[in-house]
Amino acid sequence: MDILKKVQDYREDQERLKWEGTLEDYLKLLKERPYLAQSAHSRVYNMIKHKGIEEVNGRKIYKFFGNQLFGLEEALEKLVEEYFHPAAKRLDVKKRILLLMGPVSGGKSTLVSLLKRGLEEYTLTDEGAVYGIKGCPMHEDPLHLIPQHLRADFEDETGIKIEGNLSPLNMMRLEEEYGGRIEDVMVERVFFSEDKRAGIGTFSPSDPKSQDIADLTGSIDFSTIAEYGSESDPRAYRFDGELNKANRGMMEFQEMLKCDEKFLWHLLSLTQEGNFKAGRFALISADELIVAHTNESEYRSFISNKKNEALHSRMIVMPVPYNLMVTEEERIYEKMISESDIKDVHIAPHTLRVAAMFTILTRLKESDRGNLSVLKKMYLYDGQNVEGFSDADVTELKKEFNDEGMSGIDPRYVINRISSTIIKKEMTTINALDVLRSLKDGLEDHPSISKDDKEKYMNFISTARKEYDELAKKEVQKAFVYSYEESAKTLMDNYLDNVEAYCNKSKMFDPLTGDEMNPDEKLMRSIEEQIGISENAKKAFREEILIRISAYARKGKKFDYQSHERLREAIQKKLFADLKDVVKITTSTKTPDEQQLKKINEVVVTLVDEYGYNSASANELLRYVGSLLNR
Repeated sequence: MDILKKVQDYREDQERLKWEGTLEDYLKLLKERPYLAQSAHSRVYNMIKHKGIEEVNGRKIYKFFGNQLFGLEEALEKLVEEYFHPAAKRLDVKKRILLLMGPVSGGKSTLVSLLKRGLEEYTLTDEGAVYGIKGCPMHEDPLHLIPQHLRADFEDETGIKIEGNLSPLNMMRLEEEYGGRIEDVMVERVFFSEDKRAGIGTFSPSDPKSQDIADLTGSIDFSTIAEYGSESDPRAYRFDGELNKANRGMMEFQEMLKCDEKFLWHLLSLTQEGNFKAGRFALISADELIVAHTNESEYRSFISNKKNEALHSRMIVMPVPYNLMVTEEERIYEKMISESDIKDVHIAPHTLRVAAMFTILTRLKESDRGNLSVLKKMYLYDGQNVEGFSDADVTELKKEFNDEGMSGIDPRYVINRISSTIIKKEMTTINALDVLRSLKDGLEDHPSISKDDKEKYMNFISTARKEYDELAKKEVQKAFVYSYEESAKTLMDNYLDNVEAYCNKSKMFDPLTGDEMNPDEKLMRSIEEQIGISENAKKAFREEILIRISAYARKGKKFDYQSHERLREAIQKKLFADLKDVVKITTSTKTPDEQQLKKINEVVVTLVDEYGYNSASANELLRYVGSLLNR
């Protein structure tokens, strides 16, 4: 099988990447590639940079997080530039625990998983290669073998700063196995793996009464005490706690603030001094990034307790709010669905977008600006043009509330409701109305939403429904116009002939009688009014159209139906206005005649071929729009 061949190739690649040599060989490697001696924080920062950085609208977009985290560009830029970057430069920030704080299902766990998986991959590259003392359970940095009194000379010679002391185990091994000759100590290449507990650790709190501190720092191996004669012999100690195994890489502290205090205090010296206490040994050096995550309520409770001040001062708190952009929220749902078993169900166009509208509305806070509704704010944040507002307004609006995005409906709720709809009704096609109905039903049974929020959310469902009504009508309008493409072109040509005669103050000729006649003002105004061109503005608009036609002619290009966006929109709306009665009759009649049936089929084919519907969802859309037009 092809998969077995790929497994074999991967295994062979792993074998090729393996390296083993003495400290002397490793120092020669460092001379050629000094970046190999980077710290854990530097490794994470370089890993993120390694994937590439784009600048969009003055904001840095890190490709490392692409296609996994959506709408969190600001939070991620702050995380990288205010934590990882300075920590990589050995500034005091590296002595802090990174605490990600945000609402449930906001992307905290995904972010940590990305960092862990990224490190696993990065250590397979030349740039991210890690080397440790062979046989050491903590894959200790070989440079710890350099005696303290020679480290300043080593830094002068290589530019590499050494931090940390040789562990008790390797100190004993140096004497007993290598006779004190540091240059003979064996070094090997280390590949990070969470599964193999190498360079990546995960600690999750359990019952405080039963959980042992050994889970963090390792434990005595009582079966070896008789052999080695003492509990303080490092060979009688299992260096297998999460802090041991995460050395050189990172450790995830899940639900950190739920931990018993004795576990948290161990992190104080680790973060500040780069070491921790284990068993009856001297302090053990460890170089690792500690990432914890929590929700806002737990964090507020934690900082309100005076006993936690020392630990709190050793934290960098990074808010990870919900995404506030409709387009990005839609991408979140697409990703979650693609990973599920419901990915084969047909989801009609705009379904996820309308669900995203509702979700984003629940997360936004009402602005103090009286002329800005939450709906307009939603469109502004999504990068759409809203009359009377600019990009500068968006920047100011985001400063208005520090906690915007820290509450509201989470993505899992929406996916749960979509799944529930499909499973309960055994549906193979769902549309926006199905999802909105399911969201509404779910709110009525939701135990943790207050009565006031429930009422507010119900109103947002109504708002999303109204937005969908407009989307649905436009979709059918476009499909009808597309099916009547020739009619649209004819109407446009007719309009342009009249505009040319109007601007040149010339007469037109009746194609049947040949009689002279004035430009058809009624026809021109019926089209221009579709896009809000006033009586006073009509002359300027018509002249602008004529200038555009001349510009095209000079370049040898033909001015057509696609050449002017606003005029095309006006033509579509005019044509649809003329066709509205046809649409109403065609979509609402129970027994359409042959001609009507032909028109329905043409539009259905257009919706399927051009707009992503299937036959069932296209017919549902037509029936729904027909009912809207008949109201």
